[in-house]
Amino acid sequence: MRPLLWAACSQLLPQGAGLCAPKPALTTLVTTLVTTSHHSLRPPAPLATSSSSLSAFAAFLRPLVPGSRAPTRWSSRFNVPPSALLVARPVGVCSMMRLPLQASAEGLDAAFVGVPLDTGTSNRPGARFGPRQIRAESAMVRRCNGSTGAAPFDSLRVADIGDVNVNLYNLPDSCRLIRESYQGIVASGCVPLTLGGDHTITYPILQALAAKHGPVGLVHVDAHTDTGDTALGEKIYHGSTFRRCVEEGLLDCSRVVQIGIRGSSYDPDPNKYCREQGFRVVPAEECWMKSLEPLMREVRAQMGDKPMYISFDIDGLDPAYAPGTGTPEIAGLTPAQALEIIRGCRGLNIVGCDLVEVAPMYDASGNTALLGANLLFEMLCVLPGVKTL
Repeated sequence: MRPLLWAACSQLLPQGAGLCAPKPALTTLVTTLVTTSHHSLRPPAPLATSSSSLSAFAAFLRPLVPGSRAPTRWSSRFNVPPSALLVARPVGVCSMMRLPLQASAEGLDAAFVGVPLDTGTSNRPGARFGPRQIRAESAMVRRCNGSTGAAPFDSLRVADIGDVNVNLYNLPDSCRLIRESYQGIVASGCVPLTLGGDHTITYPILQALAAKHGPVGLVHVDAHTDTGDTALGEKIYHGSTFRRCVEEGLLDCSRVVQIGIRGSSYDPDPNKYCREQGFRVVPAEECWMKSLEPLMREVRAQMGDKPMYISFDIDGLDPAYAPGTGTPEIAGLTPAQALEIIRGCRGLNIVGCDLVEVAPMYDASGNTALLGANLLFEMLCVLPGVKTL
């Protein structure tokens, strides 16, 4: 290891800086390593200073696809988050799980996509910065799910395809831009995993998904049902998302489950509309101090094998765990229950997911965004086609 470190330093310091020159072969190898993108690195191998060992090591580390700078799993076609054992977490462009950035969803099985919009918020703004902070905190998320055995990066080709270029000054126009962007993603056969953004964004996303799959089932985790009609005379905002979806026939209402609903209301029976549509509403009180695995067995039976969507508002969790959001409500779900809900969706025909309403400036610790990043990883782990190791 010492010769390798000396060689690396020799590439960073000017000539004559006082370093003893290591063996030329090793210097050449490290020059290649330090001048190649970290996305080209592979798992570590024993180091040696012999020319034959160095040659083998260099072959082991070379990019699998000539000309490609994307991280690929050795002997496979998959993108893999770089290990912090090889590449320091602060290094590189900030992308979801430090995956490669790609201009479109072409060739991908699943893609992380940001929608930095909070024009539809009714209380504290700031969710437009959610995608950026979730990506930053996602550097802590590793490639395998040690709890479930899920290995998404050994099963699916995944990348970060950047953000939708929303119009912050025009909410209906932003909905159009989101819908058109997702139509392209869906047309490529890719499953979108969305970093929000306020909950308004789910409406145009479901417009794009329903255009391909027909009305979809929905597992909706939230403190609020988001089935309001109008606010300040406007019909599109983050509290009306699922009423608009019902009106347009985007949801299979017999397969809609809303979990974690709570808080004060303007009406004595705030969930009446949802029940009238056939939604199953699970108030937070029914979740307190218990496992949600039995609930999710029922949800799986209700969803069947038809297409369904997961929409997770971070305010579904108690603000003790996720304070960085715009409309917090006390006495919510725990992170462990959030994992039970998402993991309980394994085996379903998931056609898309989102994690919305992270507003990072209300949580200086970054823990809300870290929680969001982990929940998105859990969603990736339950997508169809993900195998366990």
